[in-house]
Amino acid sequence: MASVSTTLAILGMFFISPVLIPALQHYSFQILSFQQGKILEKLGICNDLTILRAAVNGIPPWRDSKLLIKDLTVDEVPLRIYQPKSPPTGKRRGILYFHGGAGTFGSISKKWTTFHSTSSLSVLYRLAPEHPYPGQYFDCLNATLYFMKNLKEYHVDPGLIIISGDSCGANFATVICQILLNDRDLPKVRAQVLLYPGLQGLDFHLPSYQQNAFVPMLSRKMIIYFCFRYLNKKPTFWKEILQNSHVPDSMRHQYKKWVSADLIPDEFKVRGYVPTKPAPYKPEVHEAIKEILAITFSPLLAEDSIICQLPESFIVTCEFDVLRDDGLLYKRRLEENGVRVTWYHCENGFHGILAFFGYGIFSFISGNKIMDSMVNYINSL
Repeated sequence: MASVSTTLAILGMFFISPVLIPALQHYSFQILSFQQGKILEKLGICNDLTILRAAVNGIPPWRDSKLLIKDLTVDEVPLRIYQPKSPPTGKRRGILYFHGGAGTFGSISKKWTTFHSTSSLSVLYRLAPEHPYPGQYFDCLNATLYFMKNLKEYHVDPGLIIISGDSCGANFATVICQILLNDRDLPKVRAQVLLYPGLQGLDFHLPSYQQNAFVPMLSRKMIIYFCFRYLNKKPTFWKEILQNSHVPDSMRHQYKKWVSADLIPDEFKVRGYVPTKPAPYKPEVHEAIKEILAITFSPLLAEDSIICQLPESFIVTCEFDVLRDDGLLYKRRLEENGVRVTWYHCENGFHGILAFFGYGIFSFISGNKIMDSMVNYINSL
């Protein structure tokens, strides 16, 4: 993991504006939280995620005087419902939101998940490794089913259901939308809103992974670390996985049509991308982390017969994000299968930028623009 001084040097190379200082401070705090957590884990005091969770959950919850906020639990999963206090004049849009945090940390106390003209449900799915993978998908699915079966109570139009998430939460949203295609008795999802999604574990050498290997808020190495923590496995074979040695040759050939640097537009390769030869496949590396190649973990690999049935989509990508190309590739797959996509690319954005939205001087103009674009899209439905 990059040190704080290394991060400062890298940001200096990119001539990052002083307005990014809060992000750098937060990233540095993340690094210190990881380091402290690992020390405490070695001492047998707590695991390495305890400090990180405490740091993230230390952000004060946000309340809006114009909203009714109700907390409840469904199938052991905490939910938070946001509704306007004003009486409904008609049916509302219904938004389900799954937070990010690599399935191992995160909270539902985010300001940007609320809209005054909607009924929103934010899902605090149970976290790994205590609640093992793939339990997070089941928690999100059960919460979605609860919401869909109680639309009348929340004054939601069954034709205006939106499933959304950021980072790994966008992964969950993608998978839930794919699963729901099998249930014809439920209302059809109107749209999926995916904010800087992580959608595949096949290729960690895409241009965005190379270009943003050490950029806040999510480094290339942290991706692998969180994959192991999410799967409750001891981190091993770091270098081999980063070189894609976990992928069998047959799988590389099968999915090259969907996951390849060749499919990334040239304008996204000008910033330091160097084509690389694939590393040899190593069965022991594959065995260590084979779960990330499953469709559940990597919904970008779903068959065309699934992709073509998905609802229209709003996708946000950020230039300084290792996951940028996951979003670009999914956008391409959806469009090739006739699914309408509204895409917003934040040229100055980084992974997790919306975590700062609504917090005064810590909020970024780029984050505000993402919010405006997303709100405009939802209001257009």
